[in-house]
Amino acid sequence: MARRCGGCSEPRPLRATQRDTRTLAVALREFVDGMKAGTVRPNRRTAYKPNTIRTYERALANYIEPSELGRIKVSDVRRADVLALADELLAEGLAPGTVSNVLNPVQALYRRLIDREVLAHNPATRLGLPEKGNARPKRIASGAEAAELLAALPDEDRPLWAAAFYAGLRRGELQALRVLDIDLGASLIRIERGWDQYEGEIEPKSKASRRAVPLLALLRDHLDEHLIRTGREGAQHVFGRT
Repeated sequence: MARRCGGCSEPRPLRATQRDTRTLAVALREFVDGMKAGTVRPNRRTAYKPNTIRTYERALANYIEPSELGRIKVSDVRRADVLALADELLAEGLAPGTVSNVLNPVQALYRRLIDREVLAHNPATRLGLPEKGNARPKRIASGAEAAELLAALPDEDRPLWAAAFYAGLRRGELQALRVLDIDLGASLIRIERGWDQYEGEIEPKSKASRRAVPLLALLRDHLDEHLIRTGREGAQHVFGRT
């Protein structure tokens, strides 16, 4: 069979779909090993985050490898097989969000195989899982409320929470923040890295995560007092016991 492409004079043969005879569990184990080695990468990024790798590994070891789904050959997996595992886990009382996380590595593997033209069919799409439980409504504290909450904290804790309130820094960004990242002259905080609880400093989650945040006067006062009290400088971390 052949097809023509726009502007081509000769027909172009269709690429034959290959057959992957590995079991899904074996393929996922190799996929995770590739994530660790850096040979398997997410789209438009250099590497998977350590926490993502650990999450995939737990899903594989705890749920997929022991299941019937894990023993089916990659090319033979049907959507019904993936849904069967989802139904089984939901029946055991796992939350919909947890089941979705269990299936994330399966979906990532099939996306990769399709992108590389190993397979043409993705059995891990359109699964129709139940919606995640009702999330708590998000609420933004007013400036007056933020000041009141900060005032209730011990002196040594106040700068950390002030940076979260007034600069919007995430937990990992707060943990990785160094004194040299605070540019007092330009009134900016430069976010250059994140933090993983096992690996320590890591690259930011995305290009957009590496950014400069305005250093508000309210926050500057808290940080000035904190740095004077702790004597930290240069490449030392702003927060933490050491």
